[in-house]
Amino acid sequence: MATDEALKVTLLGTGTSTGVPVIGCRCRVCTSADPRDERTRCAAYVQADGLGLVIDTGPDFRRQALREQLGRIDAVLFTHHHFDHVVGLDDLRPFFFGNRATLPCYARANTAQVLDNMFPYIFRDGTYPGVPDLALRRIEGPFDVSSRYDDLGPVRVEPIDVFHGALPMYGYRIGRFAYLTDTSALPDHSFDKLHDLDVLVLDALRHEHHPTHFTIEEAVETARRIGARQTYFIHMTHSILHEETDAGLPDGINLGYDGLTFEIPRSTSQAPKGIR
Repeated sequence: MATDEALKVTLLGTGTSTGVPVIGCRCRVCTSADPRDERTRCAAYVQADGLGLVIDTGPDFRRQALREQLGRIDAVLFTHHHFDHVVGLDDLRPFFFGNRATLPCYARANTAQVLDNMFPYIFRDGTYPGVPDLALRRIEGPFDVSSRYDDLGPVRVEPIDVFHGALPMYGYRIGRFAYLTDTSALPDHSFDKLHDLDVLVLDALRHEHHPTHFTIEEAVETARRIGARQTYFIHMTHSILHEETDAGLPDGINLGYDGLTFEIPRSTSQAPKGIR
């Protein structure tokens, strides 16, 4: 895929592993009337010149797919194998009702191994009736995603090495868009792959230190180093009140929220266009 392809991105979920509101909590965020403070588990949907790419399938994936009326998926890109990013995998079954073509699931080798162990009825024996025809694709470098409908050209995806504490995992770059969730550090060579972005989506858990996630302040520092024209933070906890925190961020950096959709135009002379 050339770097000038048009993209449309929807943030399906922007919350940490518990989701927000947190069960049993009555804090000001969990009881907020602002819909931007309701955060399902992190995932994204990318439309790249017509192809549909899902990034992660967490426990809220069914709800997210219904809310956004997802109609086409050509591939799933997994960032890593933690529960809140993979456990909704079986909810991909309805996407086979009108198209029986195999759906590739791209992942780093460590994540692919865990998925194979978690879902043996999908990836090994195939004995469950109606099992989705998913195929694990272990990746180490850039790869092309093809259409499951044989109607569009391939899309180039570049995995980006990041660390989630001690766990090596992937973010993804597609054209001038990059998605880095669950991140606490980037090696220098990953920064080299993130030049000239229109939009960066980046992990920013909370203000207080955490061993496996960027804080808001660390995410701001990282976003400034990368220098995307627009950055959106995701994976926030219930300590982050959207309106208050967003107002204190630098220009060009904002909190993401569930359902946020933006377009990345073909020309770098045009600014990324937020839709909602």
